[in-house]
Amino acid sequence: MAQLYFYYSTMNAGKSTHLLQSSYNYRERGLNTLLYTALIDDRFAQGKVTSRLGIAAQAQLFDSDSHIFKEVEHLHAIEHIDCVLLDEAQFLTSEQVRQLTDIVDLLNIPVLAYGIRTDFLGQTFTGSAALLAWADKLVELKTICHCGKKANFVIRRDQDGKVATGGEQIEVGGNERYESLCRSHFKALVW
Repeated sequence: MAQLYFYYSTMNAGKSTHLLQSSYNYRERGLNTLLYTALIDDRFAQGKVTSRLGIAAQAQLFDSDSHIFKEVEHLHAIEHIDCVLLDEAQFLTSEQVRQLTDIVDLLNIPVLAYGIRTDFLGQTFTGSAALLAWADKLVELKTICHCGKKANFVIRRDQDGKVATGGEQIEVGGNERYESLCRSHFKALVW
């Protein structure tokens, strides 16, 4: 029976690497996967899920206007899909998360969604909040703070390297802008 999985973490925990490994495992067994990533995330290349380890795979793009269920239903009718894997799931809308549940419930296709749980101010992203509420399985992927404790928050730095305490929730960036921290170090810098 298909299920909706939400793999969440801060940055640098290996979400994209895990997604690519999962897709590889399906394909190695002769099964067909469909990958998605956010149009807004163009750090490496649009239309690719890319790991910092240097591995990548082609992916469909989604934005807030995408109707993911209809796309998957159409592609599934053309060629059987055994699993949908979605990177940057924090950028989904609540409606799109409901569409993922329809992919699972109506098409019987497992969906593995990967994303960041909270933003640089410790607030939950819309897509992540919906996934935390609607997913069948929640899996935390872990990384560590510079002190060695589990990192479960992320800070954003401005152009001058100072910790940002306000601004737009979504600004795409990598290690040059964001740092994963434990709760104690996050609170010391942001609160």
